[in-house]
Amino acid sequence: MNLDSITLSVIQAGLQQVCDEMDLSFSRAAFSPVIAEANDRSDGIYAAADGALIAQGAGGLPVFVGTMQYSTAELIRLIGEGAATRPEPNDIYIVNDPYLGGTHLMDVRFVRPYFRGRELWCWLSNTGHWPDTGGSVPGGFSASATAVEQEGLRLPPVKLFKKGVLDQEIYAIICSNIRVADQRIGDVKAQAAALEVGADRLDLLLDRYGDDTVQAAIGELRERASRQMRQMIRRMPDGVWQSTAYVDSDGVVDEPLVINLQVTKDDDRLIFDFAGSSPPCRGPMNSVLATTQSSVYLAMRHIFPEVPISAGAFEPLEIIRPVGTFLDAQYPRPVSGCAAEVSQRIAEAVFAALVGALPDRVTAAPAGTSGNFALGGHDTERGRDFVMYQLSGGGYGGNADSDGLSNGCSTIGISKAPPVEIMEQAFPVLYHHYALHEGSAGAGQMRGGFGLDYELELRNGEARASFVMDHGRFGPQGALGGRDGDVNKVVVVRDGTSYVPEHLSKEQDIALAPGDRVWVRTPGGGGYGDPLKRSLDGVFEDVRLNRYSAAQARDLFGVVVDDEHPSGVDKPATKRLRQEMRRHS
Repeated sequence: MNLDSITLSVIQAGLQQVCDEMDLSFSRAAFSPVIAEANDRSDGIYAAADGALIAQGAGGLPVFVGTMQYSTAELIRLIGEGAATRPEPNDIYIVNDPYLGGTHLMDVRFVRPYFRGRELWCWLSNTGHWPDTGGSVPGGFSASATAVEQEGLRLPPVKLFKKGVLDQEIYAIICSNIRVADQRIGDVKAQAAALEVGADRLDLLLDRYGDDTVQAAIGELRERASRQMRQMIRRMPDGVWQSTAYVDSDGVVDEPLVINLQVTKDDDRLIFDFAGSSPPCRGPMNSVLATTQSSVYLAMRHIFPEVPISAGAFEPLEIIRPVGTFLDAQYPRPVSGCAAEVSQRIAEAVFAALVGALPDRVTAAPAGTSGNFALGGHDTERGRDFVMYQLSGGGYGGNADSDGLSNGCSTIGISKAPPVEIMEQAFPVLYHHYALHEGSAGAGQMRGGFGLDYELELRNGEARASFVMDHGRFGPQGALGGRDGDVNKVVVVRDGTSYVPEHLSKEQDIALAPGDRVWVRTPGGGGYGDPLKRSLDGVFEDVRLNRYSAAQARDLFGVVVDDEHPSGVDKPATKRLRQEMRRHS
């Protein structure tokens, strides 16, 4: 079937709109702030035969692009083997097993078969971050788990809804294994309703343009995405590029984990080889294959954003399976840190490898941590238990055209931190401050963005705090002469005494009483280019706004800020200082 460009564009936009409406419906109906406010969720359409990605919501987390495709393919495989019953109209499967194309256990996927008449036409799927799925600590982020069973309830693909009716027995099993179970029904119904909205909107699209026309458009869009990605790769110089990135520790053994990456351009393909990376680790920083692959995909999406989201865009990207490393986790390795933390180290390795080949497109490293902080306990004023999940922004890396964004969302997602007012309303906490992490941006001709600085206090009851973060030992990498961003910093204050966790950015089961506090400062982005080439006006403006001190301006950028000069900068002294710094460098 020959499709004109206008029809093809309209259908492409229509498929995107179906996913966007699912995203919006999910967030608006969800109970948990992490979904309703932070938008830690994603919705998409997947091919009936192989689960290949057709379209994803623009506001969904990019890291779910590859994992939901992988997970849908695994569901199809299991159905084919008879491990699950055949799909029927209005069924909805639930699955969070990380080894079947998932991330960590808190990312729960719903998958609904979509029928036209009696024919399975495609799959609708979404993922939502549940605040708790059981396990040893509230929120699921066990920093010292040594087996996946310690992280929560692991679900293979099972029908939670059968012909549109919630299976009360399966739901009872789920509720018996998670905290604040009475609050989960709001998220379950929201997640199911989003898929219902998707089915309704897809009905309208197909009724208007015809099943055959839309199916032909999907095939053409996949082929064009593949061609466009190949064209982008052909423009790259020939070569082999290497990089190294580090994870602070696995939360159990206080030693860094190494990600070694070699990227090879082979005509119109890129080959990613992680050979030489650290072996599987004891703690929860292992990454399942689906997350490792998806991390490469999302990094390339950052580099070539104009290539449409489709399974075709992934076809020219060959990822050699990193067998025998912590980037190919096998049961029962714990994985709670893979989606939110290790995935971002993988993306950082891709950026570091390709910034020399594509300096106009690739940025210095972003903050690269989701700042996962979970607090669970009992609220005495309301007489109920609670589980609070806080994610945080950080600085983006500088780039060829501009400074990095400050307090931006994580590399892997479009999720935003829940508003302070919502968190204080929903949970027994008080935020004492919520500001930029001053001085955290990596110095460069284009500096990185600044991280976030917040401190919260438990107001009543009792609670246990856990966090799985990263970049506490090594700051986000600078690029092309830029400096690294400042590290992630966590301080816990209990009964007036402060301490820094042994693993810096990972800790669990911290008992908090009323008045105890947790202080978090997230990383700044890496700097891009020589800091001594940064404009004097740019440095002075940052000092004027208290983002850097005058001493930092001198030490990092070679700029002497002096209030007695009309411009605020002593230009002769600055020239002499920069010349001296260049000689020593």
